[in-house]
Amino acid sequence: MSNTTAPGNDWDVPAELAGKTICQALREFLPDQSWRQIRKMVERRRVTVSGVLCLDVARRLTASEHVFLADAPLPPPPDDGDVNILHLDESVVVIEKPSGMVSLRHVAEINWPIKRRMQQPSADESVLRAVGAATRSKRNLSSLPPKLRRQHVRSVHRLDRDTSGLLVFARSLEAEQSLVKQFAEHSVDRVYQTVVAGTAETGVVKGRLVRDRGDGLRGSTTSETEGKAAATHVESVEALGQYSLVNCRLETGRTHQIRIHLAEQGHPVCGDVMYRGPFGGETVPDESRVPRLALHARLLAFDHPESGQRLTFESDLPADLAGFVDGLRSAGGLQNDNNEESGDS
Repeated sequence: MSNTTAPGNDWDVPAELAGKTICQALREFLPDQSWRQIRKMVERRRVTVSGVLCLDVARRLTASEHVFLADAPLPPPPDDGDVNILHLDESVVVIEKPSGMVSLRHVAEINWPIKRRMQQPSADESVLRAVGAATRSKRNLSSLPPKLRRQHVRSVHRLDRDTSGLLVFARSLEAEQSLVKQFAEHSVDRVYQTVVAGTAETGVVKGRLVRDRGDGLRGSTTSETEGKAAATHVESVEALGQYSLVNCRLETGRTHQIRIHLAEQGHPVCGDVMYRGPFGGETVPDESRVPRLALHARLLAFDHPESGQRLTFESDLPADLAGFVDGLRSAGGLQNDNNEESGDS
């Protein structure tokens, strides 16, 4: 949803509207609209807040959040049916998470009524419901209090909301400790596939990442003592005209690491509205018309917490990104044919 190209109006939330509901803010932005009209805009999927579809008329805003009002209803958010369970046993659950779904329910939303949370499901709660169905539980496990939910599903890593692909959850304290240790020791294999602007080169990007590079966004620092070490192994897979299909293997797993490293190399991820180039450098415009953030967790491998067996899972590009890549291939092929004809004449 963060990369919507639907026509409409948008506003940045001023400080004086911080703490107000989305309907109160829209009423300020659109004084000629009635309260009933405003509520219908939200209920009919026409409003996003900072790129996320907003269906909650009581959703409160913070300063500088971005409100977008589309001229027509936007696609519905993903639901339980979009979460593909690849592996489920007494220790772990491995899923394919769809783009547009958060990995974990935000702490401020955990105690919301189940009906309200189901408007926009989170991956952890979808997994809870899947585990409940598999174990024939008579209770909706996602309706349990937070402490009791951890008896069934425990988070050990996450994917950004707009990133799709492989995600593993632990089902016991022992499994959680084992997986957390593997992630900390960098023994978990994680490969992401993405499409970036320009011609990306195979190599390793290393540096230290900080929470604020100077403009409020995460980024690299030249300091040897600040931030945390980060390393991304980049493999150029295929040239796609003005773009490149790239595999990225994580040596470390910092927040937004792949997006930051690629953008700082001058090859921002298609659909990334945050990182479009090196801090202080030239911004690379996104003219790809990609349907969403082009980042997919395609491979995940770890040692099973109980058996020690190495488990490897792979996930193909979902239909939206596969179609986008095919379109770039076709456009590149036509471009090459045209160039060859020009050369012959």
